[in-house]
Amino acid sequence: MRKLISKIKKSIFGSGKGGASVAKPSPVTKGKPIGEITHYYGDISVAIVKFNRPFKCGEKVHFVGATTDFKETVKSMQYEHRPIETAQKGQEVGIKVGDKVREGDEVYEA
Repeated sequence: MRKLISKIKKSIFGSGKGGASVAKPSPVTKGKPIGEITHYYGDISVAIVKFNRPFKCGEKVHFVGATTDFKETVKSMQYEHRPIETAQKGQEVGIKVGDKVREGDEVYEA
């Protein structure tokens, strides 16, 4: 029984020799981030993003963080609870997202 368990562990975790650890590969992103997540409202799936440059609805974004890595097209944005089409540099806006993001995650152009 011990040999069977040992074989299963080796097949899942490797032999343990060589000192190589399995790490999550870093996400591939281009250039500098265009914004950062400052808050996330999980109950309504809305991320508050502070943009470093003007940003328009319909642009594709790539959310990247320690456990976050997905791309999405921004369909709607709100500022002060009102829909907007363009976010100005430095403006914090609410964006409806399809997956969970966390404070400090970076936003890249996809």
